Amino acid sequence: MEWLERMNKAIEYIENHILAKIDYNQLAKITCCSTYHFQRMFSFITNVTLAEYVRRRRLTLAAFELQNKNIKVIDIALKFGYDSPEAFTRAFKKMHGVAPVIVRNKGVLLKAYPKMSFHISIKGDSEMNYKIVEKEKFEMFGISTKINSDGENPFIEIPKFWGKCLEDGMVDKIRNVAGLPKNYPIHAVLYNQKENEFSYMIGYYVPRNNCTEGFERLLVPKLTYAIFSTGLYEDGEGDIQSLWKRIFQEWFSTCNYKQEYGPELEMTYDRGNNMYEMEIWMPVVEKR
Repeated sequence: MEWLERMNKAIEYIENHILAKIDYNQLAKITCCSTYHFQRMFSFITNVTLAEYVRRRRLTLAAFELQNKNIKVIDIALKFGYDSPEAFTRAFKKMHGVAPVIVRNKGVLLKAYPKMSFHISIKGDSEMNYKIVEKEKFEMFGISTKINSDGENPFIEIPKFWGKCLEDGMVDKIRNVAGLPKNYPIHAVLYNQKENEFSYMIGYYVPRNNCTEGFERLLVPKLTYAIFSTGLYEDGEGDIQSLWKRIFQEWFSTCNYKQEYGPELEMTYDRGNNMYEMEIWMPVVEKR
């Protein structure tokens, strides 16, 4: 498949440039997406950040070379991009649990992270509910924060942000401005995506009276969205995190769409009888 070929070509590029600075922009070109989207997709699919994968591969290869007693630690450190033997030693011990000079002794236990390769995994035991919808532009208001997009950080930082906004009453203030009943679900937007971070806003649609003083406002442009549903669940938190991962791990790898730059939304709905539903709105464009 085309997607698999591009991801494997990206891994080949990393391996061929492992001793140099990895050009993330070039990786994005190989996989036909933005630099931000490639790093994010890589983390979702592999459960490791791109930077961490490169670090592990370098330190794996460094351990192989250190087993040659004729090579000095300082030479290995410089070869694999470390400014000093001390910095290399710290990184090496963090991964392998031993200092580089110990590697030359027989019987030392080391860790090896092999080169990745991407293959089709046949699952199909759990469906994904989605629809493709064109949305006209609309405006949201709320409060935002910056989220570190590396690896699992969003799944840690976003729930903390929700907890803070619930505790300090900000969620209730948003409901009041929007004219919503107490405990009525509100939404969230991911936007301003950059290499290692994005903005995350908790909020709702701008009300008809247009009165949102004291809050940020965000214009969401006209876009085509792939909308994914968690399905109905009882009062409590829907498994939105697993849905995010499945979108990148399963849907994008097999569909005829690619991710478009633009705001992404997490929508929450009260379906009655103590049942709720969450949706992820992902901007997409059809592959040409």
